[in-house]
Amino acid sequence: MAIDLRRAAHWHRPLMLFVAAMAALTVVCAVGIVVDSRVLTGSPIWLKPFKFAVSFVLYGLTLAWMLSLLPRRSRVAEWAATVIVAVSVIELVVIVWQVIRGTTSHFNGTTPLNAALFSAMGAAIMVLFVAHLVIGIVVLIRRIPDRVAASAVGWGIGLSLLGMLAAVPMVLPMQEPGIEGISGAHSVGVLDGGPGLPLVGWSTTGGDLRIGHFVGLHALQALPILAILLTRFIGTRLDEHTRARLVVVAGGAYGVLTLLLTWQALRGQPLLRPDALTLAAVAALVVATATATAAVLARRTRPELALAA
Repeated sequence: MAIDLRRAAHWHRPLMLFVAAMAALTVVCAVGIVVDSRVLTGSPIWLKPFKFAVSFVLYGLTLAWMLSLLPRRSRVAEWAATVIVAVSVIELVVIVWQVIRGTTSHFNGTTPLNAALFSAMGAAIMVLFVAHLVIGIVVLIRRIPDRVAASAVGWGIGLSLLGMLAAVPMVLPMQEPGIEGISGAHSVGVLDGGPGLPLVGWSTTGGDLRIGHFVGLHALQALPILAILLTRFIGTRLDEHTRARLVVVAGGAYGVLTLLLTWQALRGQPLLRPDALTLAAVAALVVATATATAAVLARRTRPELALAA
C-alpha cells in the first residue's frame, strides 16, 4: 500500500494535470486574499475559490492514487475520472468568474446570468456524483488485492458520496432565506455571512450544513490515511484481516459522525455549542466505536501465527 512518488506523475493523467492546475489556482487565490480587499458574505472574496482549489487538489490526487491500486486498468473508471475533471473545471470556472465579477456563485438567482451559472454548477455536481459512484462500483468489482487498502478505498468513496448528499439540504425550500433571488443557504437559523470559525467560516451562531458536507467528502483521504498508518506502524502486530476490520469500524463511525454533524446543523446548532442531546449522541458513538474496536482486537491473530497456520 506504499505510495511511490516517482510513479505518481504517471497516474491518471487528466486527474494529475487537474491537480497541478488546482495547485496553481490555490496560489493565485492566496495572493487574491492578500491583495484584494473585497469581502463577500462576510469573508474575503477569494476565500471560496481558495478552499475549493485546495479541496480539489486533495480530491484529484487521492482519486488518481485509488485508480492506481486497481489490479488491472478499467477504462470505465478512467473515463469516469476524466468526466470528473471536466465537470470540476466547469464548477471552478464559474466560481472564479463570479469572484471576478464581485458576486456570489452559490444560490445566486438575482439575474438570469447568475441563475444560469448556478444551474450549470448544479448540473456539473450531479454529473460528478454519478461519475464518482461509477468509480466506486468499479473498485468493488475489481477487488483491490490489499484487503486493508480495499476497505479504506471502498469506505472512502462511499462516505464521500454521503458527504456530497449532505449538501442537498442547502438547496431545499426550507433553506430559502426569504431574500429575492437567493435560492438556498448553508446556514440554518441564521443568515449566511454571519460570524464564523477562522478560515472555514462555519457559523458560530447557527447550524452550518457545510460541516457534515466537508467531513463526509474528506473520508476519501481520512480512511486511506488510517489504513496506511495501521499498516506502517502496527502491521507487524496485527494481521491483515484485523487491520481491515479496524478500517471498517472506523468507516462506520465516520459515517455516523457525518450524519450526526448534519443533524446538528439542521437543528440550527453551532458546531462548538452542542446541546445535551448532541453530546449524548456523540458519547454513544464513542462508546459504540470503542466497543467495536475492542471486539475486533480481541479476535485478532498475530501475523506470525497466521503464517504458521
